[in-house]
Amino acid sequence: MALACALCAGFTAAYAQGDAKKGEYVAKAAGCVGCHTDTVPAAVSYAGGRVIDTPFGKFYGPNITPHPVSGLGKWSEADFRRAMRLGERPDGAHYYPAFPYPSFTGMTDRDIRDLWAYLRSLPPASRSSQAHDLRFPFSWRFTVTFWKWMFFTPRPFMTNPQTPAAVNRGAYLVGVLGHCGECHTPRNFLGGPKTSRLLAGGKIPEGRTANLTPTGLKKWHDRDLREFFRSGATPEGDVPSDAMYEVIRDTTSQLTAEDLAALMAYLRALAPIADEPR
Repeated sequence: MALACALCAGFTAAYAQGDAKKGEYVAKAAGCVGCHTDTVPAAVSYAGGRVIDTPFGKFYGPNITPHPVSGLGKWSEADFRRAMRLGERPDGAHYYPAFPYPSFTGMTDRDIRDLWAYLRSLPPASRSSQAHDLRFPFSWRFTVTFWKWMFFTPRPFMTNPQTPAAVNRGAYLVGVLGHCGECHTPRNFLGGPKTSRLLAGGKIPEGRTANLTPTGLKKWHDRDLREFFRSGATPEGDVPSDAMYEVIRDTTSQLTAEDLAALMAYLRALAPIADEPR
């Protein structure tokens, strides 16, 4: 309880005002537009409606523009921080972990405040958020309580003093902002991550995700990996899946050269994990 309170504690005076421009970069690094924008032509960014198909049913990304009725217009910054750090709505109800707060819980105070400033700067969109369409018993939101007991611990991101700064930055980009483990880590039948196989590849409706440990990347030169994250082109001339292409278009291609290098340095520094039998 003390840790949860500390994670949601007030910010220092130095963080009194968020920087919307920096928050826009945080939003790109976190891939927010992907889950919060519909796929129909001319969809309004961040106005919600994107369907996320899972074994438990369909989730719909909500409207996160500052509209006072349909979006986050009535939220306080404390409400937003509580959602990101603890996975809780302003009324205290739990969010389903399709919202990747198990990764976002590690976001820095600065990034949360800047992201909030950016979202507040968006044009309000009136589109109402759509209710999820989930199978029984997952449609009972209170069941998330038990999922959290088993699989979620609110915690700050901790740097490793024994690793280079670039690797620590990459760990933050991959494990927190980019929430790559949400798709690239296998899960059990309850949707809990198999942490012993972190980033070793998982399953999504489109198929298997790649093993991002050195096992999966051993044949990739740095120039090839960099080009893939920038354009989606592989050394063999293949193209990524639609889901990964979105990540490249909206996130990895938008990173600074320094952050992309840090991301790659972290992936190279991971312990190799063998692919699971197919």
